[in-house]
Amino acid sequence: MAIIRPSAGASRATKKERKSLGEFVKNIFFSSQGFPIFLTGSVIAILIVLFRMKAVELDYEMITIREKINDSQAETKELDAEKAKLLAVDRLRGLAKKYELHTPQQEQIIVIP
Repeated sequence: MAIIRPSAGASRATKKERKSLGEFVKNIFFSSQGFPIFLTGSVIAILIVLFRMKAVELDYEMITIREKINDSQAETKELDAEKAKLLAVDRLRGLAKKYELHTPQQEQIIVIP
């Protein structure tokens, strides 16, 4: 097996190509036509990233708010159940007997307009 090495001229050509490619890119980005396009593209890319970050942040906020709503709904159900238990007719009758409460007479009732 023979190892083929590039000649000195071939490596110079690659360096020239690299240099010319670098110069080509430099000429495009820093030209009067290319720079505004490059700048506009950069600004658009940054704005896309910022909007995406804001969307993720708002998603986290929405999740937190939904959890609070669910907690509030569960608490409301528990409080409604407790209210129904405390206002049960049998319980109120038992408390009335315990504290010797009677139905008020007609003259004891005052209507506030």
